[in-house]
Amino acid sequence: MSGNTENTENTEKPGNTEKPGNTENATPALTADEKLTLRTAAHAVVSLMAAADPGPISSTRSGMAGGKALSSATGLVGRVLAEKAKGLDLGGGSTADLADRVFTALTDSVTLLNARSPAEAANFRATITTVMDAASRAHRGGPGPAETAMIGKITAALDAA
Repeated sequence: MSGNTENTENTEKPGNTEKPGNTENATPALTADEKLTLRTAAHAVVSLMAAADPGPISSTRSGMAGGKALSSATGLVGRVLAEKAKGLDLGGGSTADLADRVFTALTDSVTLLNARSPAEAANFRATITTVMDAASRAHRGGPGPAETAMIGKITAALDAA
């Protein structure tokens, strides 16, 4: 035998997002704006969880734990989040400003992914839930009242889609 077993089945198909040899179902490609919406939602959840636990040490711990959890995302969501975050602007004068942005981005992200791939919508929800869990467990004593309230608000934004 020639030994050449390279699978070229998934190459040269317009709009195909699969790598050669990948036999999983293809997920439609996202536009740059759609990717930015997903990134904004996910990264801002980390920031909101850190802001919900004020104090330099505890908010740093929450932010670090949330960021690590975010980096464990897989599938399309994981690939989008792993890309360089061009255009990502989480700035705002307050936690309320950031929350206004992130709650909208969360709902928009789930709506978008539900339309494209319900499995990726579930993956996105699971990723955000993992981020919230990791951030809230980053310090002794479990989540405080402000973190618990923020988790409820983030979950409501996910469920609003």
